[in-house]
Amino acid sequence: MHALTRRRANPVAAFLRTTALALLASCAITGLHASPALADDGDVAWTVRTESNNYGADRSSFDYVVNPGGSLEDGLIVANRGKDPLDLAVYAADGFTTDTGQLDLFPKDKKSVGIGAWVHADRDHAEIKPGQSITIPLKVTVPDNAPPGDYVGGILTSLTQPGDAGGINVDRRLGIRIILRVSGQLRPNLAIEDLRMDYAGSVNPFSSGDAIISYTIHNTGNAILSAKQTMSVAGPFGWLATDAGQIAAPPELLPGESWKMTVPVHHVSPAFRLAATTILMPLLTDASGATTSLEPVLASTGAWALPWTQLLLLALLLALLVGAFLLSRRRRARRKDREEARVREAVQQALDNQKTQVR
Repeated sequence: MHALTRRRANPVAAFLRTTALALLASCAITGLHASPALADDGDVAWTVRTESNNYGADRSSFDYVVNPGGSLEDGLIVANRGKDPLDLAVYAADGFTTDTGQLDLFPKDKKSVGIGAWVHADRDHAEIKPGQSITIPLKVTVPDNAPPGDYVGGILTSLTQPGDAGGINVDRRLGIRIILRVSGQLRPNLAIEDLRMDYAGSVNPFSSGDAIISYTIHNTGNAILSAKQTMSVAGPFGWLATDAGQIAAPPELLPGESWKMTVPVHHVSPAFRLAATTILMPLLTDASGATTSLEPVLASTGAWALPWTQLLLLALLLALLVGAFLLSRRRRARRKDREEARVREAVQQALDNQKTQVR
């Protein structure tokens, strides 16, 4: 057996630190993926917890660091708190982050390649009488060629029952998370991908507009990572810079996962050519629970923000000025023509009077 070290509890951030894990699919139609619910759901007639042993007591999750090729044994305690006997399916599954940012586990019929393939209970079904509890031994075996890094999954107990609607079964799942780090070089890394910016101006020429920045955060490393973000939009030479303010943090991402972000930046002046700068600060939580900020990731993109309403207003003002100038010039020309005509008429009249006197 290879060397094994026990990883202390709570090694990653919030979604891996909840009490008495809870992965209960309360309304799942058979064959479809289920959404997690709270563990204290009234429909759940059983409880699960970790076995108290050398790895600790009252653990909120199974948490290990194992060398490639290493193995270990642990236990899951399941108690029937209902009035009827239970026949529960028992299986392990890989974890993933849902579109809502929550951790969930693969259904039983979906193939797992990490936790779900490495963790095995000593049985696939557990029959438990009312008021009784049993301990289900677990064995974790990490392949020799397992890449180093973080893996997340869970050990699940599942009860399938007929639902209220005819022909529909309800699968209720309850389990405990398994967080396993395979020893080796840890390469935490986040990337910003598909960064783009769109600008929406205002019809009010005296108002600013909004820039919408969209991008994807991709965990390209082998460690679970969270992140802090900042973003700003500025015109040429950094003029008229506007900060996005506080940006909602993405969920903790498992290795290989991505998360789409859309960030609005308000009160952005239409400075012809805008540049958006996004700075991502990856956060790594170590085995002691301490969070470390990693080297920031920076990305930028540009977009045209032509001040159409301001240009239209300027064109209108110029047209008014030009029109006023031409009108004034025409009026002056008319006055000059009238004055010249009056002078010519006066001269002609004087000449006519002189001719009359000569006669």
